[in-house]
Amino acid sequence: MFNFPLQKRMYIIPAGCLAFILFFTVFGDKGLLRIFELKQDKNKIEARLADSRTDNEKLKREIVALKSDRRYLEGIARKDFGLVRSNEVIYQFAQEKTSK
Repeated sequence: MFNFPLQKRMYIIPAGCLAFILFFTVFGDKGLLRIFELKQDKNKIEARLADSRTDNEKLKREIVALKSDRRYLEGIARKDFGLVRSNEVIYQFAQEKTSK
């Protein structure tokens, strides 16, 4: 096999152990790379959570408006369903076609 002098063998064994430990510290299942990936995932999830909370607050305000604000409800009925009052007249104009 290898015939190293005793003094070199004393450095090879600790260096091998150190390389082994370093490898698993960086690339292992709980290594530095995995921790970095998990922190990135956590940041993405926290950003999605903040967006969801913002959307949730908007929806809560809309629910309150739908329950209590008749003007808001009327606006939605007019815009989404095309409803009009009995004394109103709707005028629709044809849109001009632009030639390119």
